[in-house]
Amino acid sequence: MERNLRHHKQEDKPDKFFMIRNILNLIFVLGAVIGLLFYFFWGKETGTFIILISMAFKFFECIFRFIK
Repeated sequence: MERNLRHHKQEDKPDKFFMIRNILNLIFVLGAVIGLLFYFFWGKETGTFIILISMAFKFFECIFRFIK
């Protein structure tokens, strides 16, 4: 019995923005966690501001993803 396995298509050439995207994602995740900590423990306005800034990094990462 043959199983129908779905695989992602392997890309022919590596993504030239891969390292930049990973760094931007790391900044986004760290910023979101720090923003949540600020939001719940110190100040809601400061936490919201930090989360919005980290969302900007995610936005730029998405732009690099669509450029390739």
